[in-house]
Amino acid sequence: MNKKVVIYCKNTQDYHSFPIGTSLLEIYKKLNIKLDYQLVAARVNYKVEDLNFLVYKPKDIEFIDTGCSSGMRVYVRTLCMVLSKAVADLFPKSVIRIEHPISKGYYCQIENFGEAITPQIVLRIKNRMKEIIDEAHPIIMEEKQTEQVKELFRNGQNNTSKDALFDSLAEPYLRYYRIGDFIDYYTSILLPSTDYLDIFDLIPYYDGMLLQVPDREKPVRLEEMVLQPKMFEIFKEFLSWNKIMNLKTVGEFNKACVDNRAFNLIKIAEALHEKKVASIADMIHERPAVKVILVSGPSSSGKTTFSKRLSVQLMVSGLQPKTISLDNYFVNRDETPLDEHGAWDFESLYALDLDLFHEQMRQLIAGEEVELPFFNFETGERFYRGEKLKLKKDSLLIIEGIHALNPELTRGVPEEALFKIYVSALTTISIDEHNWIPTADTRLLRRIIRDYRYRGYSARDTIGRWGSVRKGEEKWIFPFQENADIMFNSALIFELAVLKRHVLPILEQVPKSCDEYTETHRLIRFLRYFIAIPDREIPPTSLLREFVGGSSFKY
Repeated sequence: MNKKVVIYCKNTQDYHSFPIGTSLLEIYKKLNIKLDYQLVAARVNYKVEDLNFLVYKPKDIEFIDTGCSSGMRVYVRTLCMVLSKAVADLFPKSVIRIEHPISKGYYCQIENFGEAITPQIVLRIKNRMKEIIDEAHPIIMEEKQTEQVKELFRNGQNNTSKDALFDSLAEPYLRYYRIGDFIDYYTSILLPSTDYLDIFDLIPYYDGMLLQVPDREKPVRLEEMVLQPKMFEIFKEFLSWNKIMNLKTVGEFNKACVDNRAFNLIKIAEALHEKKVASIADMIHERPAVKVILVSGPSSSGKTTFSKRLSVQLMVSGLQPKTISLDNYFVNRDETPLDEHGAWDFESLYALDLDLFHEQMRQLIAGEEVELPFFNFETGERFYRGEKLKLKKDSLLIIEGIHALNPELTRGVPEEALFKIYVSALTTISIDEHNWIPTADTRLLRRIIRDYRYRGYSARDTIGRWGSVRKGEEKWIFPFQENADIMFNSALIFELAVLKRHVLPILEQVPKSCDEYTETHRLIRFLRYFIAIPDREIPPTSLLREFVGGSSFKY
């Protein structure tokens, strides 16, 4: 007699009985579930599992499509494996490097290629990808002892050694993926076969290629490319620096830590930041017409500490900067606008008291004195503490906040009086050639720590709001980033190894039976790739101190 297992399906909101060992894909088909977009995976007890996952015990199951962030990650990872196989098929001695997200796609380079990447070469690769997809190859997950897996990759078709990365994990067994004879490693699950991929493009992009993926808001169409030349140059600069330091991947970084080179890397990375800030201060000093410095960037990009460090460098140049944080112009919590779901929309421009801000800007520029507001994030209320500001003839005003580059904010101020700076944490180190680190993950980890320490929010609270934050960034921040006079990369090559110590205890407090645990579990698994290092060598003026504590600046 066949034994049965009872599962609860969130999609049907009912219990169902199946033979033990039934796959998720079989369950999906038998329940005749209809999703809005392409099926990609399922959340099993709030952890994302692939469709070949076999059910042996009672589980809560929710099938997901490309319309959610977890589902889109599965789709994009699978697309990357098909791209990697296509390059390996066409150019066996070369290796594709998927370097970083940009222009709403993923920038790729080919190593050991020996020639320029022409439009004809890009077209050949794209056509090979289409063939692999049309051939409907199964994507098989296999698991072997770590030493066996290391040997496979030393001799593999894509000719990449992952010894340093696998040594960092210190696992007795490792999982990898196979399409025919081609093997590859990915940090999480993939689709069960190549024919699940139906929307993508590969186009020439600067000196490489751009892998285009489905629109995250409506994944039945391709994401529209947005040119980001200034962002690309920042990525290129830091990637070049990583290559000089021989630190392109997490495995190489972990090896440097094991070899006791971590503290030297901290000193170099912090010196690079200071040099960049000083250079920006020099640019401002050379423009006497500038009276207002605008510092914008997405959540937890380090705008506040950057502004404070910039102030110091401006004072070295003989200028008198005064800083105003837009966070202090939030309306009281009960006046905050609501989003389409009825939740507070803290990312909206209109979460700020624009009338008060414009009035105080008018008064300051006219030489009048104003009393600055402050905002208590725990109570959600504005307050005053008697701090007043009046600009002198040679003063500069630094306005810092996520909306600082929005033209609505500086309406009426002459363009020549403005100097615009965009700050973002652009993570340039990769886990390996095919597994990049999303820049948003670094910011999310920073925000979890900051919200927990200083704003009274749990990791569950922060993760629950992160989707709304990201949508707000797409609407209110990113459209203005290329208008900046200069961009500053606030990411530090060592920071994820430092953040790990601080954020893991906070993440571990998230209940395993809530929707936010899906993202929590992903972040915990992601952090296991890093060897944790202490923060004792990080200077008190470091941008990272804004989040982990110990800063010599007052916030």
